Amino acid sequence: MKLLHLSDLHIGKRVCEFSMLEDQRHILEQIAGIARDVRPDAVLIAGDLYDRSIPVGEAVTLLDDFLTELSGQAIPVFAISGNHDSPERLDFGSRIMRKNDVMIAGTFQGTVPHAVLSDRFGTVHIYLLPFLRPAAAQPFFGPEKTDTYDHAVRAALGTVPPDPGERNVLVAHQFVVSGSAEPDRCDSETVSVGGLDSVDVSAFDGFDYVALGHLHGPQQIGRPTARYAGSPLKYSFSETRQKKSVTVAELGEKGKIELTRIPLTPLRDMREIRGPIEALTAPETFEGTNREDYIRAVLTDEKEIADAAGKLRAIYPNLMRIDFENRRMDSQNTGTSASGDPSLRTPMQLFEEFYQDRNGAPMSGEEREIIGKIIEEAGRDAI
Repeated sequence: MKLLHLSDLHIGKRVCEFSMLEDQRHILEQIAGIARDVRPDAVLIAGDLYDRSIPVGEAVTLLDDFLTELSGQAIPVFAISGNHDSPERLDFGSRIMRKNDVMIAGTFQGTVPHAVLSDRFGTVHIYLLPFLRPAAAQPFFGPEKTDTYDHAVRAALGTVPPDPGERNVLVAHQFVVSGSAEPDRCDSETVSVGGLDSVDVSAFDGFDYVALGHLHGPQQIGRPTARYAGSPLKYSFSETRQKKSVTVAELGEKGKIELTRIPLTPLRDMREIRGPIEALTAPETFEGTNREDYIRAVLTDEKEIADAAGKLRAIYPNLMRIDFENRRMDSQNTGTSASGDPSLRTPMQLFEEFYQDRNGAPMSGEEREIIGKIIEEAGRDAI
């Protein structure tokens, strides 16, 4: 049985005030094409379908188009809510969609819903665990069993213990660790102080394959069959070195699974260029590259540059951000990136500069995490 695993679509996301909708439509059409070629028995979407709890209308239309395309290919879809989604909004129309083999688990309702598929090797159970906070689990299991994310997830999974004699697949959206080993994260993916939001991979021991969402880099955690698919597009410059993909998990008989990553090609890449402005605007630098890519320019000039953004945008129209890296900036030791144009900085960068100016010292890691969560709650444009 072939399962196509993807996650963290973040439909409707804006990066440095650039709408990603066109890029997302391109990549979702590419994924639909992969589905036509691979012919999976089901598609698993492990959360963060949208980037906001209240998505813009164009984002809703794009997700509708994608699910309609998969349904038209007669491919069952199993999706869950992530921490960026509104569970209640994802639940809307779910009973109607289920009649068309699109099963979405939005809100946690005290147990873990599941579906049953079958092939020549027998039955495959697919369990859907939406993003679970302790507060959402507490009404069902009490505060003693839900004081941490790990305990809350274990309590939820305890309502549907998988049959060890059959094949079991879990779709989940959590920050999963393996003992003291943590997965790789990009700069925008913070973890609560003390790791209280982590779930140990041992909580999923009864599942043959764990289709994870939440982190944007494709990777395994604890074992090859507990895997983050990663986001289909780069959503921050800390992701520039990541190779985006979707994962195909092919289940044979019990205990046998083959995993294949299928690379994705974006409409525009997100990359960094570095050097003096004269070099970055020279034809030999940009010829042969996609000048439509999303660009972070790190300028190393020691002197002030008049209209640096204008000069760079004349060549790189999708310039997202300018930072300076030189002796003058190093001597200021602000711990933040600088730019002459505030519109090229994220809300977090702007707040860091304000904090530094008022306090004469950079924010601590804990303070930065608190502000990051406030920014996320206020709109999530910066994360």
